[in-house]
Amino acid sequence: MKNTIPPPERTCPWWLAYTFDNPLRRWLHDPDEIFAGLIKPGQTAIDVGCGMGYFTIAMASMVGPEGRVVAVDLQEQMLKRVKKRAERAGLIPRIQLHQCGPDSLGVSGVQADLVLAFWMVHEVKDRASFIREVHGLMKPGAHFLVAEPRMHVSAENVQHTVELAQAAGLSPVAGPKLGWSRTVLFRRKV
Repeated sequence: MKNTIPPPERTCPWWLAYTFDNPLRRWLHDPDEIFAGLIKPGQTAIDVGCGMGYFTIAMASMVGPEGRVVAVDLQEQMLKRVKKRAERAGLIPRIQLHQCGPDSLGVSGVQADLVLAFWMVHEVKDRASFIREVHGLMKPGAHFLVAEPRMHVSAENVQHTVELAQAAGLSPVAGPKLGWSRTVLFRRKV
C-alpha cells in the first residue's frame, strides 16, 4: 500500500522534550492507566521514539526484574537522558538503549509483548516500512499502541496509519483513550 499522506520531514529536537516531560503529564498520560492489562511482569516492551523516557521508566517498573524494555530513539541525547533517569530509578538492568537510524529501527533479537509509538509515527518518512518492521518485532497476539498529537495530526492521517497497519497484519482493538491524542491499539494476528 502506498504511503499517500507524507509525514513532516523533521524530528522533534531533544530539548523540546522537556516541555512534554513534567509532573503535570502524569495527570494527562498516566502510565498505570494506559498500560493496565497491556504489560505484565516478565514481559518485553519496546518504546519507539522514547524521548527522555517518560514511558520507558514506567514500563520498566511494570515488567519487573524478569522483564525488559527496549528504549529506541533516533537522537543520542534522548537516550542519554533515559539512561540517567533509569540509573536514578534503579531500573537500568531492565532497559536496553538502542539508537535507531532514520530509515530503520535496526532492533534485532527482540519479540515484544507491547510496542509503543507515542507522538512519533507522523514523523516517520516511510510509515508502511516502519509498521512492517514493528510487526516483525511483535509476538503473535502482542499489542502496538499508537498515539498521535491531536493538535497537528488529523484523523485522516491516523486513519492512513490504521490502513497501513491492517495491511501489515495488525488489527485495531479497543484500547485506552489518551488526552490530547488520537489513539489506536493494534493486536498482531496469531
